[in-house]
Amino acid sequence: MDATPDLPRPPRVPVFNMPAVVTVSVGLLVLIHLVRTLLPDVWDITVLIDLALIPARWTAAFDPGRADDILRAAAAWPGSALEVEARTAFANYLLADPSAMPWTFVTYGLLHGSWAHVILNVLWLAAFGTPVARRCGTWRFVVIGLVSTVAGGALHVAIDPLSTLPLVGASAGVSGLMAAATRFVFHPAPQPGLQPGLLPWQRPAPARLQTIPELLRNRAAAIFLAIWLVTNLLFGLAAVPLGVSDAGIAWDAHLGGFFAGFLLLPLLDRQRGS
Repeated sequence: MDATPDLPRPPRVPVFNMPAVVTVSVGLLVLIHLVRTLLPDVWDITVLIDLALIPARWTAAFDPGRADDILRAAAAWPGSALEVEARTAFANYLLADPSAMPWTFVTYGLLHGSWAHVILNVLWLAAFGTPVARRCGTWRFVVIGLVSTVAGGALHVAIDPLSTLPLVGASAGVSGLMAAATRFVFHPAPQPGLQPGLLPWQRPAPARLQTIPELLRNRAAAIFLAIWLVTNLLFGLAAVPLGVSDAGIAWDAHLGGFFAGFLLLPLLDRQRGS
């Protein structure tokens, strides 16, 4: 005889408690990198050349007179004689067909340099993209991510116009979503009935965005912003000298995306009338 009481079935808890648009974005970035690892090297290089953002390509397209500057910059980058020769050959390849390829201002954000690179970005995307998607909805989330990606790429091209190094990674778009989230996740106003122990980006979004003066007076938000800006600059400027990375980290793209998301959210916020 079974004496086990007939208890109600416990509710099912989803493995990934994220909005659909965030889950799809994370899955897309991981899938693209997985496919690239399975491609032959020649195909993957073609994908990189056609979809990554290369500043020198834009400079050559809009100012052909700087071709010699691009070649000198490629040869001046430190490395072995073979590496210098390879960079110079690639620069000549770009100059032979100086097409701007405008789609690369978006598509570079879909590519990554390694599994560590893509995993780091999807973790930050899941953490900070989730509250933005919940507050703003799907299309506003997508607009903020795309505009931040374009803004990050534009600032990178403006600061380093002679570079022949392909820029890849979703960091600029993720930085924009992170900046958008800081406008409300650190809101100090107490919310009744809130479960204790939740991290700032796990809490329900307050009705009102914080203004810039309020953010600067908010200790948690100010510390977070200061740490992010300082570490971003340090890693960007010191990654190669310290041996942390073989290629420079595009700190300028991160900053461009961050400020785009920070300024764009108030214009798109569907709760701004609350």
